[in-house]
Order: sequence, then C-alpha cells, then structure tokens
Amino acid sequence: MRVFFLSSLLTVGAVGLGLTSCAPAAQVAGVTVTPVLIKLSPAAARGENVTVQGRYLGGPATSKVLLGADGNGAGGYAIPASAVVSWTDSQIVFTVPSNAPVGGSWLYVEVGGMRSTGLPFSVRQ
Repeated sequence: MRVFFLSSLLTVGAVGLGLTSCAPAAQVAGVTVTPVLIKLSPAAARGENVTVQGRYLGGPATSKVLLGADGNGAGGYAIPASAVVSWTDSQIVFTVPSNAPVGGSWLYVEVGGMRSTGLPFSVRQ
C-alpha cells in the first residue's frame, strides 16, 4: 500500500509539472501570445480619457497604443507615454492628446512588436 501511494504521488507530481508548462506565456521578450482587445470606451474628444480593456497588453515600457490605423492595422498615431494615465496587462487608461487624429478609425495595442486585434474607435472634434 505504501509503495502504491508513493508511486501515485510521483505520477501526480510529474503530470502537474507537465500541465503547468502548457499555459500560454504572456512575457514581453519574445511575445508568444497575441494581445487581444475586448472593449473600449465610447468615442472621446481630445483631452478626455479612454479605457482599453483586453488581455496580454504588456506595459508602457514595451508597448504602445495606436490610434488612427486602418482596419488592417496599417498606419496609426502612437499615443505618447505622457498621455498614459495607467497601464496593466488587462487595462490601459490614456488621455486623448490634443494632436490625435480626429474621426473614425481603428485602435490597436502593439506589445513587443506584435499588434493586437483591433477595435473601431473615434476621436470626436
């Protein structure tokens, strides 16, 4: 009975270690998970705050928010670091800069060179 119990613990321990290594890595160096945008604040005017909710959004040192890109992710205006109010791996709050492009476009987050999924967003006059 003791031998069976010990071998069961060893097997469970080995399986447990194997499963934890299957979890997606959300590390910035060599980003392996595409950043995903889930929800944005409604359209905002210059000077107003915008909240971006998502997953794997990195941090301000390795990531950037792009406004004014097209639906394919091309182009865009990078929000300056000074406009960022707060940034976590799941939420970004920034103030729309006074020189941000006005009108409808797409918003993306780029983490370690990997572009997120995009969401439509408008900067009001």
